[in-house]
Amino acid sequence: MSIRCAIVGATGLAGQQFLAALLRHPFLEVAALAASERSAGKTLREAVTLSSGLVGWYVDEAALHHFGGMKVVDAKNLDLAGVDLVFSAVESEPALELEPKYAENVPVISAASAFRYEADVPLIIPAVNGDHAELIRWQKERRNWKGFIVPIPNCTTTGMAIALAPLHQQFGVEKVMMTSLQAVSGAGRSPGVIGLDIIDNVIPHIKNEEEKVEKETKKILGSLSGKGIEPAKVQVSATCTRVAVLEGHTETVSVSLQKRCELEEVKAAMRAFGKGLNPGTHPSAPKNWITLHDDPFRPQPRRDRDAEDGMTTSVGRLRKETVLSDNGVKFVLVSHNTKMGAAQGAILVAEDLKVRGWL
Repeated sequence: MSIRCAIVGATGLAGQQFLAALLRHPFLEVAALAASERSAGKTLREAVTLSSGLVGWYVDEAALHHFGGMKVVDAKNLDLAGVDLVFSAVESEPALELEPKYAENVPVISAASAFRYEADVPLIIPAVNGDHAELIRWQKERRNWKGFIVPIPNCTTTGMAIALAPLHQQFGVEKVMMTSLQAVSGAGRSPGVIGLDIIDNVIPHIKNEEEKVEKETKKILGSLSGKGIEPAKVQVSATCTRVAVLEGHTETVSVSLQKRCELEEVKAAMRAFGKGLNPGTHPSAPKNWITLHDDPFRPQPRRDRDAEDGMTTSVGRLRKETVLSDNGVKFVLVSHNTKMGAAQGAILVAEDLKVRGWL
């Protein structure tokens, strides 16, 4: 039986990514499109066509061909009759207003940061902390909603949390130092990063990004405790930069562990991680949540971001860490920021919530 979905923010880059990812989904069906007032009443194709005549469509053209004739409604007036689930692809400010309004009646899975840090809101990556979905029960009760809000993590947090999860489960993570080299697509197109700023350059600061990574990692690796999440007792220090790469965030990560372990044990833990998800129930899940590379020149965003349709986290240069800790490892990872870190990651959360009985 299909789950009928509304895409809110359908004309923006994030909304387009949802539509591309849902084009051939086996049980999630796009039933409604919503965006800002200026797009209301237009078809999707009309709404993304600029005054110059240029079509502002930045993902799979087949999705525009398929959904282009659907009417777009004002997000503030979205009729939820006939809608089972809302995917929210709007910025945080409108999300604060719109998402609770929808959640009064239907579930909302959001790419926005607006509710990530609320005590009763789980921040889910299925293979890492899918059990945190139990927090939905308290959220519904506390807020008197028929639905709920579940956001996905920041795209920079996602790859690191996946790579850290098997280490935390088996050896205990104490400290993490991370430096990101983030793709320009993570800034979106409005306002995005000005081309003359990023070409031949590295931007050494991304507003609020480091704070998000540090806070979200602790919540994701934490544990259910009563009516909330007990954050993991992990110290996280992040430096986030923007580089002239189109898609795929690269991160260098150094980790201090509680238990002494050999590199082969770390590799085994990473390779075994997340193998329990059934492709029949989780069609968006990667076969390998972590793909390990022995080649010291991998991973690279251009070569590895699209592995397993952009849903695996590629890890390489796995070595002993001897400065941060006597008990440590360090590595480089690449994670696809607009696939696993955005729309497809949110769709995977929906698949997992369906299996757990929340959809």
